[in-house]
Amino acid sequence: MDLTLKEKFLRLWKKYFGSVDLPITFYYSHNLHKTRLVEPGSLPRCLIGALVPVRQGQSLAFSASSIGCPGGKRYAGFSRELRPGFEYFLSTGLPGKIEGERYKKSPRLVREIIKNWPEFEAPDPYLIFKRWDRLEAEDEPEVVIFFSEPDVLAGLFTLANFDEAHPEAVRAPMGSGCSSIITYPYLEKSSERPRSILGLFDPSARPYVGQNELSFAVPMKKFKRMIDNMEESFLITPTWRKIKKRIKEGQTQKC
Repeated sequence: MDLTLKEKFLRLWKKYFGSVDLPITFYYSHNLHKTRLVEPGSLPRCLIGALVPVRQGQSLAFSASSIGCPGGKRYAGFSRELRPGFEYFLSTGLPGKIEGERYKKSPRLVREIIKNWPEFEAPDPYLIFKRWDRLEAEDEPEVVIFFSEPDVLAGLFTLANFDEAHPEAVRAPMGSGCSSIITYPYLEKSSERPRSILGLFDPSARPYVGQNELSFAVPMKKFKRMIDNMEESFLITPTWRKIKKRIKEGQTQKC
């Protein structure tokens, strides 16, 4: 990790976003990098809920056995397995056997979706999560994840599009909460023009985040450009100063 870049972002984030929560990061590794390995069953089963301590400043490592939710295990790249009857679980259910989430209209539609799911396998045994300010020189973050309210998201969204000719520098693919912060942004990192992922629309994950929060996940390759662009972007204009004032007022009300 370039510590100069780390400090640059901390300074600019405070300058333009005030006391808004810092993002968290993740990367895969063969070692724990001074993090605590999560013991099975010690944190909420949902991976989004398990990341609350990371948002609060703890650095955690997850292995295949750390994640209790089969979906979370899959979307973190630790398993290719689907629960039996998944096509019914995601759709209509099976009377007396499986309660359906009804996120898709029919089991047939789910089977079609499964055929087109991207291939994803964790490259290393540990998934390391650290908040941005906890990063050290030995860390190599691959994705940066914000949990933000609309005004902050507007800033991140516009900054992500600042140096792009194409109008879709941000995607919002449907999927589980963990797929929107792990799978999709991780796969984007290999693209020539990696896109950011707007997520946490998954109703099953919503109870683990604030009522007005969504996620904004950025591959590190893209995030470096966003940092470099901050001081020549809309963030220096009177328009953003109005938004920043409202963000500050909202943070004050929370305290």
